[in-house]
Amino acid sequence: MPGGLIIALIILGVMIYFARKQAGGPGGILGYGRSPAKLLNEDRISVTFADVAGIDEAKEELEEIVAFLRHPQKFSALGGKIPKGALLVGPPGTGKTLLARAIAGEAGVPFFSISGSDFVQMFVGVGASRVRDMFEQGKKNAPCIIFVDEIDAVGRARGVGYGGGNDEREQTLNQLLVEMDGFEANDGVVIIAATNRPDVLDKALLRPGRFDRQVVVPVPDLKGREAILRVHGRQVVLGPDVNLKTIARGTPGFSGADLANLVNEAALLAARVQRKSVSMEDFEDAKDKVVLGSERRSLVMTDEDRKRIAYHEAGHAVVGLNVPQHDPIHKVTIIPRGLALGVVHSQPERDEITVTKIKYESKIAMAMGGRAAEEIIFGKENVTSGAASDIKQATSIARAMVTQFGMSEKLGKIDYSDDPSSSPMMPGMGESAASPETKELINAELRRIVDEGYQTAHSILEDKRVELERLASGLLEYETLTGDEVIAVVDGRPITTKLPPDAQQDSKRNKTIKFNPNRKTDRSTVPRIKRKIQ
Repeated sequence: MPGGLIIALIILGVMIYFARKQAGGPGGILGYGRSPAKLLNEDRISVTFADVAGIDEAKEELEEIVAFLRHPQKFSALGGKIPKGALLVGPPGTGKTLLARAIAGEAGVPFFSISGSDFVQMFVGVGASRVRDMFEQGKKNAPCIIFVDEIDAVGRARGVGYGGGNDEREQTLNQLLVEMDGFEANDGVVIIAATNRPDVLDKALLRPGRFDRQVVVPVPDLKGREAILRVHGRQVVLGPDVNLKTIARGTPGFSGADLANLVNEAALLAARVQRKSVSMEDFEDAKDKVVLGSERRSLVMTDEDRKRIAYHEAGHAVVGLNVPQHDPIHKVTIIPRGLALGVVHSQPERDEITVTKIKYESKIAMAMGGRAAEEIIFGKENVTSGAASDIKQATSIARAMVTQFGMSEKLGKIDYSDDPSSSPMMPGMGESAASPETKELINAELRRIVDEGYQTAHSILEDKRVELERLASGLLEYETLTGDEVIAVVDGRPITTKLPPDAQQDSKRNKTIKFNPNRKTDRSTVPRIKRKIQ
């Protein structure tokens, strides 16, 4: 046989091999319609309900489904039927996927896991085919659980996108609706889905018979945060001075993922300085890093820049101490962190469920305290752009007060926002449904509320000029002050700061420093205290 013919046959054989593989393989042409859902066996999952903390109500709802799968006769004897589906709803990081993993570890039945985006493909009909294949696999392994993460990728309301009813995503959703509760029964197949956007889901998907239960997975409260910290604290070596209840009290608004990240950051900080255990100081430094951002000590600033930043942050803090219902000052620093050149961190005393109008007005006044301080100390002509984020924050709060919370007498108790995703912390623009005259009135009210907040801040700082000077001097000297130190400085009381071990060479282990606003600080006589990680 000629050599050229042999080479041609080899090439032809290779081409046929790859063509068949491409056509019939998992990702091939004939494999596009196959479900990519992963079957997880019980021995491959180590997470159980014991690893889920801080969301007890949500856990109880799902424990009932697990109990039904394990002992169906206990419920069927009274005529009860297992829920066909449960939708986990909550903000990002609250533990929805963790709950699903715990169900997989506890149920003792086959568990299929898939993402909502896995159904959506560029070829028409592929998503619907994958849905059919997924439920066929579920029926073969019944009783079983199918978990769909981020279901909003495929479950968005129909008729709102491009393509109308012929859209591939809508065909996939239609097939999902039919499989969950259609003409054929899916006994023993339980659907659990997770999303943080329930407002965009199709109403047909949320009705009983498909998702019988909507399980809310909220941000944990004080008790929940402490329980979550105990779960994650098992993975690290905690020092004897660590008080998890104190840490939980100082982290309001943290989700489960935030707390896990906090514990990990504290462990990394302790390992960096070769500690044998994680101390309370490591947790405090980790919280500052997570909330305020990483320190940027390499940023070069002139003395004039440092002075402006010190007065700016001192203005925020002094106003925050003198407005009603404001959160206590936790820490003030002029060390650049993240994108900010300085930070004033306020910490709520308890978990907030609702916020009063007075508190919103106090937040606006404090936000404008930095610009007011710059104007008082340096003059109107020398104010800087450093208040840009403060102005944005004040405007956002004022907009939410006017368009969502009905806190404007001129506009009344009417919601002018048509953005369902808007919230007090991330309000939408909110005027698209208003008439031009109403828009003008809304803008006028925003201007009035922010201007009143600025005038409040300006008046406080004029009356408390001495306290402003004291605090700015303290920040220039020490760069970072805690809440108790801030109060001591503005009151003119001495603060006692413990020196680091390498500075404790004499018998005087503590130095008492009193700030005098009428005297320039002599840096050669006052010891410079640095917060050093031991």
